[in-house]
Amino acid sequence: MKALLLENVHPDATTYLQAAGIEVSTRPCALDERELSEALQGVQLLGIRSGTRVTRSVLANATDLIAVGAFCIGTNQVDLAAATEEAIAVFNAPFSNTRSVVELALAEMICLTRGLTAKNSALHAGVWDKSAKGAHEMRGRTLGIIGYGNIGSQLSVLAEALGMPVVYFDTADRLAMGNARSVSSVGELLEVADVVSIHVDGRVGNAGLFGSEQFAAMRPGSVFLNLSRGFVVDQEALGAQIRSGHLAGAAIDVFPIEPKSQGDPFESELQGLPNVILTPHVGGSTQEAQEDIGHFVSDKLRDYVATGSSSLSVNLPQTRLQGGAGSHRLAHLHMNTPGVLAKVDSVLAEHNVNIEGQSLATRDKLGYLLTDVGTDYGPDVVQALKAMPETVRLRVLS
Repeated sequence: MKALLLENVHPDATTYLQAAGIEVSTRPCALDERELSEALQGVQLLGIRSGTRVTRSVLANATDLIAVGAFCIGTNQVDLAAATEEAIAVFNAPFSNTRSVVELALAEMICLTRGLTAKNSALHAGVWDKSAKGAHEMRGRTLGIIGYGNIGSQLSVLAEALGMPVVYFDTADRLAMGNARSVSSVGELLEVADVVSIHVDGRVGNAGLFGSEQFAAMRPGSVFLNLSRGFVVDQEALGAQIRSGHLAGAAIDVFPIEPKSQGDPFESELQGLPNVILTPHVGGSTQEAQEDIGHFVSDKLRDYVATGSSSLSVNLPQTRLQGGAGSHRLAHLHMNTPGVLAKVDSVLAEHNVNIEGQSLATRDKLGYLLTDVGTDYGPDVVQALKAMPETVRLRVLS
């Protein structure tokens, strides 16, 4: 079993996978489509962060691949539909870096609201600019959160602890944390928010979510943060509103086009603006978050390889089965059509194979069946299961 880890995934991931008997190779950067297709030959597990695009073409050519681990929150860099069709499990870390992103957002909104970026630049230039002009406390200023998932809701809680009223908008029905108040539209949120922070996911429908119209509707002197996805925001429109003085500042951690490797050149129309904080997609880049992500995702990959557990997979049916000593396990991914379980059991019965435990889950077009059997079986059993027209992938785990 071989794993390829890209983009400086935390070294604990390598340690965990190697301890499970998996051969691990690493590369420090993202790979393009051609490079990735070549690198995945003979590889069963792939670990990435946000910079590697795992396309339909890559997945179709990666004939040995059984699972992808996204060592980050988002999975929009992976073609999930294609991964499902190829019976390749995809895992991510939906909670591990939440706190790190929230703390960065709080730090940036405080810096912008106090005008600290300009003060810092002035002192570095040898200018003593001691003034309260344009500097405000966070207490009493309204925070508007667009996207109230794991990150948005935790930001809501901590912002309230600073004395900020919080309003939020989400397309899903989300339970309000503390005294936060849900609003019915982005427009309603922009009417009252002094700070706007975006925390939406990477679905295609969020592209271009925030542009000229939304920036113009923000309150004069308000500040804007995007720590979600680069393609969500029209950065040219944001730059125009900053230069005009309509917005007091902005903090941007994600960009429509990001460099592949450490040290590669970077360009943005927001560069050079003293009241704009630009960070290189480091919202979740703390030692604590990356270590936790390394543990979490590698655990999911290890369990999928060893036990067939698909718990918290973002694309496959989620199931797990507590194993009995001395059992042999079969992991059967199949088309979600009626009667598959009966057919599998019939094949096992015909070959006098006793079933000790089973767990079945379905999701959209796929079903996933884990079966523990207590007797030895020959290759004819495996061949019969693979020959079933509904079978997508069969793995013999023990």
